[in-house]
Amino acid sequence: MSILPYTLGICMVAITISMFLCLIRLVIGPSIVDRLLALDTLFLNATCLIIILGIYWASTAFFEGALLVAMLGFVSTVALARYFTTGHVVD
Repeated sequence: MSILPYTLGICMVAITISMFLCLIRLVIGPSIVDRLLALDTLFLNATCLIIILGIYWASTAFFEGALLVAMLGFVSTVALARYFTTGHVVD
C-alpha cells in the first residue's frame, strides 16, 4: 500500500487553500504592490498544483502546461511591475 496518493491529496488541499488566500489578498490588498505579489504567488501556486496533478495522474502533458503557466506568470509580473512603476510597458 502506497502513501503517495494521500500525500498528494494533502498537498493539493494545502495549495488550494494557499491559492484562496492569495485570491483574497489580490482582491482586498491595501496597495498595488500587495496585489502584484499576490498575483505572482497565485501563478506560482497554480504551477505547483498543475505539477502535483501531473504526478497524481501520471501524465507528462501537465508538466508542459506548468511550464507555460510559469512563463506566463513571470512575463505578466514583470510587465505589470514595469507598468506600475513607469506608466508604460515598452519604451
